[in-house]
Amino acid sequence: MKLSIVIPAKDEEQGLALTLPKLSAAYPEAEILVVNDGSSDGTAEVCRQHGVQVVEHPYSKGNGAAIKSGARAASGEYIVFMDGDGQHDPADIAKLLYKVEEGYDMVVGARSSRDDQASLARWSANSLYNWLASWMVNRKIDDLTSGFRIVRRSKFLNFLYLLPNGFSYPTTSTMAFFRAGYSVGFVPISVSKRLGKSHINVLRDGVRFFLIIFKIGTLYSPLKVYFPVAVMVAGLGVANYVIANISSGTLRFTNMSTLLILSGMIIFLIGLLSEQLTNLQYKDSEEE
Repeated sequence: MKLSIVIPAKDEEQGLALTLPKLSAAYPEAEILVVNDGSSDGTAEVCRQHGVQVVEHPYSKGNGAAIKSGARAASGEYIVFMDGDGQHDPADIAKLLYKVEEGYDMVVGARSSRDDQASLARWSANSLYNWLASWMVNRKIDDLTSGFRIVRRSKFLNFLYLLPNGFSYPTTSTMAFFRAGYSVGFVPISVSKRLGKSHINVLRDGVRFFLIIFKIGTLYSPLKVYFPVAVMVAGLGVANYVIANISSGTLRFTNMSTLLILSGMIIFLIGLLSEQLTNLQYKDSEEE
């Protein structure tokens, strides 16, 4: 297969200086593209020194935007996405390739809890995402947010319009592949301590990561999220009605009972509408 390796990079000269020589030595025939996302350090110079192709962003657009630029510029049948901060070992690309040969359209490098260099808060959030996504797709998802993965380019391009410009592209692309019925696999990888300064802000990106929970549902099956909430809210209305009648001895709906039951019905209808809209998103997700 013709292979492209895409690395989004913003101020990652230290990590690239370590990673690029290993990539060039291990995969001399692969197309290596570094998307320079408005770096202010020597990222571009390091890329030139190692003779890799550079896609330039005149200003920082975000990790997801860099991924989209790299996917458009790549020419390989498959694309390997990996970080430029030195955390991902080029030797692990072989594991992804072996798994792809089994017939998978996307293979994700799954980090273990002891290898993940994230803080306790981020590790806990990732664990929650993995659990929720596993429940949504009825299949164990080992690592929903890993940025180290290989995809079939023709299928990945179908979902570029769904990908955000920020840091949640792994979640979006993984759930989109599951929703479209494509094969997604996971292989264990090891990660190292990142080189350079992290670009994730706890307060700003904490809110964005929280919103990923809702995106997981809306990307795969909204009704699977809305229906339990609708039943719970309507059930509270029925319980309120029963308790109010037992205490008063008269059969009548209270304002609270009516409000909760109607709210449950509205939530269900919103979920039903969202499900239909989600189906429309994937109607054209056929391989070109």
